Amino acid sequence: MAHQGLLRFSTAGSVDDGKSTLIGRLLFDAKSIFEDQFNNLVRTTASRGGVGGNVAADLAVDLALLTDGLMAEREQGITIDVAYRYFATPERKFIIADTPGHEQYTRNMVTGASTADLTIVLVDATKGVRPQSRRHALVAGLLGIRSIVVAVNKMDLVGWSEARFSEIRAEFESLTQKLNLHNVTFIPLSALEGDMVVERGERLGWYQGPTLLEVLHKAPAGPLAVGEFRFPVQLVSRPGIEGAYTRGYMGRIESGQIAVGDPVLVQPSGRSSRVAAIVTFDGHLESAQAPQSVTLLLDDELDISRGDLISQAHAPAAAVKRFSAMLCWMDAERLDKRRKYVVKHATRTTKALIEKVEHRLDIEHFEPAAASDLGMNEIGQVSLKVRDALAVDAYAQNRATGGFILIDEVTNHTVAAGMIQAWDEEGTSHG
Repeated sequence: MAHQGLLRFSTAGSVDDGKSTLIGRLLFDAKSIFEDQFNNLVRTTASRGGVGGNVAADLAVDLALLTDGLMAEREQGITIDVAYRYFATPERKFIIADTPGHEQYTRNMVTGASTADLTIVLVDATKGVRPQSRRHALVAGLLGIRSIVVAVNKMDLVGWSEARFSEIRAEFESLTQKLNLHNVTFIPLSALEGDMVVERGERLGWYQGPTLLEVLHKAPAGPLAVGEFRFPVQLVSRPGIEGAYTRGYMGRIESGQIAVGDPVLVQPSGRSSRVAAIVTFDGHLESAQAPQSVTLLLDDELDISRGDLISQAHAPAAAVKRFSAMLCWMDAERLDKRRKYVVKHATRTTKALIEKVEHRLDIEHFEPAAASDLGMNEIGQVSLKVRDALAVDAYAQNRATGGFILIDEVTNHTVAAGMIQAWDEEGTSHG
């Protein structure tokens, strides 16, 4: 099997659904822990009265120690902060974001999942789909995560029952239909015993689908190489380079591809030019695509600076000053339309006003509810006005140009994560 590159994935679920244990099991069975970590687990198990025999079974109760890194997490037995872990198999490299399950840490879940290619939503087979399961499915949908794995955990506690798995699957599928989620995989497993995590085990013979690791090996990853070309300018290189060219525009291609000679549009100014050269550390390229970092040289000397967006001329982003967005509110201070906020979008930062709270999402029914503000961990739709035009796409089409964060200008706290949904002609800037 060819190496599939790096996959970023997150875990989510209610408290005690077994997220940290699942990741610990994945690391343990994939042989991706160090000897000192293994020895520490052995000592901890022994101190708690573990017995010999099946080492993996003895250690199962302590596998969460591999990811619960904070002292408070170890003391309380819950995940509070986002725990990032790296591991690799011969087929692929992985970065895991083990996110909190408790409602009060929803903002941490959003942070951990915001860069994920795939998310694992755990459901406790003994308890079924709970409010936090619904919330995490909603957040995964809002964040545009490409692949979702619903891991029905603790199958050992329900007698490895196919009927119970089918019941939970049917209930969760009703959520995916409401949220218009696609590419959803359901896996019955036991993080404690290891069945269907890395190895198939012998007690879920009725399940013919892939193991969790098999799904992780095959899941698509990385920025979209297809789609419209989007290049947020990070830095302008001004010293004389490439003979007559005095400026190079440095950044990462977030989506699409570009070639020498292609006509481009600089946004939000609306000025146009052509690509004269594509330069990398290793030399010149005739073409480049996401997620490459390059320096673009243009035929014309244009006033371009950090925060501008270079798009292909035939398919530009929308340059807007007013738009609607979904916000996940992260701050203890409630949203206040009288306060001053700053929007950080791609590489551009500008002041913003929240003109209206359109509604708050009812997590139980996935329906809009009337609201005048948002509190911590609440999700709702708002209308914003920004001082300087932003070159945007809908978040569903492009994460890089459709997502932003909102910062309180006074406290400098990051108060919300936003996903741009729509705009109208009145909110569009024409340069």
